Amino acid sequence: MHVFEAIEQRRSIKHFDPDHEMPEDEIRRLREACLLSPTAFNIQNWRFVAVRDPAIRRGIREAAWDQPQVTEASLLVVLCLDLNSWDRDPARYWRHAPPEVAAQLVPEIRAFYRGDPQLQRDEGMRSCGIAAQTLMLAAKALGYDTCAMDGFDFGRVGELINLPEDHEIALMIAVGKAVRGAHARAGQLPPEEVWFRDRFPSGY
Repeated sequence: MHVFEAIEQRRSIKHFDPDHEMPEDEIRRLREACLLSPTAFNIQNWRFVAVRDPAIRRGIREAAWDQPQVTEASLLVVLCLDLNSWDRDPARYWRHAPPEVAAQLVPEIRAFYRGDPQLQRDEGMRSCGIAAQTLMLAAKALGYDTCAMDGFDFGRVGELINLPEDHEIALMIAVGKAVRGAHARAGQLPPEEVWFRDRFPSGY
């Protein structure tokens, strides 16, 4: 599927075929696509929890106010961020780079993030957002539909997936075979309200 077709056809699906099992090779392809998502300084601060255990899924569904896609989807991925990835042996992120490049960038990583928890969190959220879109478009290209989710009890889901203390959850994505299509698009804002040239217009 052409990338623009995937963008245009991607919709948030709420009802999936609960009997469909995603083959391991397709899960692997989705994983590999996610791991190609860009991150600042290549710190790879996203973490992906592919929840397949039925009992954990049921628990997450309870924490998500009984939304059916949590258990009906073929795959449920919880996208998390490691708040301290910048400080976890950052040299490994540049181990294949030319030595002079690594020598310059590796010290900059700690200098940039140290002492700024807000930046550490914001960077993780940005990384997870990019990875989420990568996952959804890759899934669409494989013939699957998706639903990005933030309507759930983050604390409870964190308990269910054994989330480390220095990690946070950004969102979840349900992936599966749709059994019911999405409603017509609810209403896109016109381009002139959201896309500007050079700067925001006066009086915006």
